[in-house]
Amino acid sequence: MKILIWQGIAFQSLEYFSIQENDKNIQVASKIIGCYENNIYTVDYSLAIDRDWNIQEFTIDSEINTVKNILTGKKYQNQWEINNVVNPDFEGFNFIDISLTPFTNTLPINSLKLVENEAQEIKVIYIDVINNLVKPVTQQYTKIDHQTYHYDNLQTDFKADILVDESGLVVHYPKLFDKIAEI
Repeated sequence: MKILIWQGIAFQSLEYFSIQENDKNIQVASKIIGCYENNIYTVDYSLAIDRDWNIQEFTIDSEINTVKNILTGKKYQNQWEINNVVNPDFEGFNFIDISLTPFTNTLPINSLKLVENEAQEIKVIYIDVINNLVKPVTQQYTKIDHQTYHYDNLQTDFKADILVDESGLVVHYPKLFDKIAEI
């Protein structure tokens, strides 16, 4: 088991994150507290991930300015059931991107197994926790070197060079997140 803390720079947050791997799957549990644009929030999320770093199931329990919300997702073959309803917009998607954490960048970074200077476009389920929005987006990851990946949101002009550790966990995500502790 690995435990770490990320500091959210733009989102003024702290995230207490744990990851546990076994020979069958990877389990993640995390708690985030913070404030962003007059929103005080807490987020508890748990993820079930297969050994190829593809998301299989998620639960995101949030409270924003005292308004509680639960979002669940479960993958059945190539279909995603979001809050108990199959959503055809997400057919064949292997990744999610949760707005308030850098961890979900680890999923494609570890799954794609890119070689240096290789890029790959992916479809992800984007979850904007603050605005209670779930939508499909297209992203691209390019491996710059063994610790640096270039991230590009292909729907917007947002780009970043993300620094990761040997496990693919984010160490530095410019203007968004920094790892500040690990055990």
